[in-house]
Amino acid sequence: MTNATQQHRTSAELEVELGERLKTLRIHRNLDQATLAERAGISPRTLRNLENGAGSSLRTLIQVVRALGRESWLDVIAPIPSINPLMLTRAAAPRQRASKPRGKKS
Repeated sequence: MTNATQQHRTSAELEVELGERLKTLRIHRNLDQATLAERAGISPRTLRNLENGAGSSLRTLIQVVRALGRESWLDVIAPIPSINPLMLTRAAAPRQRASKPRGKKS
């Protein structure tokens, strides 16, 4: 799949794709839905919904990812850079929040 195609996928399409990937991993681990659901502390219906891309909570996703032993995936979603380039150029306190863009002066 090209980058252009990836950028045009809807949220629903991404949910389905993620669900399919989780299902594939579950099957490769030789786990049925009931067993994985029990390990994750969720109901089999909730796991089925997640695997079908039928909506799920972030908590459910985290529980399933943990039960599959893939917590490292969560680090890939939003990695925190170890070095902030701005901190190298000046003595500044670490940022606590994002700022609004400044308007143009008239």
